[in-house]
Amino acid sequence: MPADLALLVDPGRGRAAVAAVRLVQRLRARGARVRVLAGRSGADSARLALRAAAERPDALVAVGGDGLVHQALQGVVGTGVALAIVPAGTGNDIARALGCPAGRPDRTAAALLAGRTRPVDAVRLTLADGTERHYLSVLACGFDARVNERVNGFRFSAGRADYLRGLVAELGSFAAADYSLDVDGTRIDEPGLLVAVGNTAAYGGGIPMCPGAIPDDGLLDVVLLRAAPLAHYLPLLPRILTGHHTTDATVVALRGRRVAIRAGAGAAYADGERMGPGPLVCEAVPKSVEVLDTTS
Repeated sequence: MPADLALLVDPGRGRAAVAAVRLVQRLRARGARVRVLAGRSGADSARLALRAAAERPDALVAVGGDGLVHQALQGVVGTGVALAIVPAGTGNDIARALGCPAGRPDRTAAALLAGRTRPVDAVRLTLADGTERHYLSVLACGFDARVNERVNGFRFSAGRADYLRGLVAELGSFAAADYSLDVDGTRIDEPGLLVAVGNTAAYGGGIPMCPGAIPDDGLLDVVLLRAAPLAHYLPLLPRILTGHHTTDATVVALRGRRVAIRAGAGAAYADGERMGPGPLVCEAVPKSVEVLDTTS
């Protein structure tokens, strides 16, 4: 039988539209049935992903950036419907972590039709109002979430450079927040600059805040950056950018299956998308997503 694929395309990126058109041409030339879906907003994309997954295609193919992959995840997690990622965004942290590189349309089409998958973990996030969402990469709570919020307001996007610009802009004005963390029963109560909870290592276009995170080990990596004078953070920044910061005295690094966070740190972000303020609970959901191998 011919492959049955649903393509969810990022409506806000011309690069994604171009990639989708080229990919659809190659797939249909090889006999695949392809439905193309493009939402008007993030919420609409999530709705389309749920509807597409309910129709049980061979794969839901997310053509876009981390935000679109996040919306696609809401439809496929726990269903057995494969998630394929064609990176066409700015940061592409999820695609990079899961080994889904950008490539030529012919090569990508062949890989999609081959249908090889591997299971990876997702993170179930319970928000303050009881709403549940899932994410694949890193949850940011505190300073890094504020940077994300600032970057989202930039008129033009330049990937990791945007995140660095936002980081520098926030450094002078952001104050520490009081955090209360519970990581599998280990309790930490102290002020800090940020908390990151990673299923994968990086966010912000490749910044490895949770450098030891592995997306299929059933565990979450938690990094708390303790409160310190601004002068301490400036020399720490290059170590963060290379993933060598976890041995610093101001860094607490833990690992666990369930992480509860209470903080007066404003809204949290996950996969680069705004989630909302705490309290929050992150729980690893092992092997809950089948990711299609597009490396062939």
